[in-house]
Amino acid sequence: MKRQVCLLAAVLVFAGCAQMPPPPAAQTSKAPNEVISFEIPPDALGARDPQLTAVLAKAGALAAAQPQSTVVLVTALGQDFAYLNQAVWKGVPAQRTARVNFENRTAGLGQPYSVSIRTVQ
Repeated sequence: MKRQVCLLAAVLVFAGCAQMPPPPAAQTSKAPNEVISFEIPPDALGARDPQLTAVLAKAGALAAAQPQSTVVLVTALGQDFAYLNQAVWKGVPAQRTARVNFENRTAGLGQPYSVSIRTVQ
C-alpha cells in the first residue's frame, strides 16, 4: 500500500506538474480505511494537464483494485467536478464500477483541491 502511495507521488513529481509540498504530519495518522489522499496542483488542473489525467485514472484503478467497495472523495470547485470524476472513472474497469462511489465536496476559500480514496467499512 505504501508503495502505491510513493509511486503515485513520484508520478506527480516527475510528470511536470507543480512541485508537491512536503506531506503534512497528519498523513502519518490517516484513518484506517483511507487508501490514498493527494492534493491536485491548481496549475495542472487549470491546464487539464495530460499527466494529471493519467494520475487520476491510476487513482481510479487503485480504487477499483481494493477488495472492499470504495468512495472517491473529490474536493474542488463545482466547474471542475465533471473533468475530475471522468478522469478517475477512466481507470475503473467496467466490471468494477459498482464497487466505486463518488462524493464531490466544494472546496472552500484557501482549501486545496484533492482526491481521497477510502474503503467502505
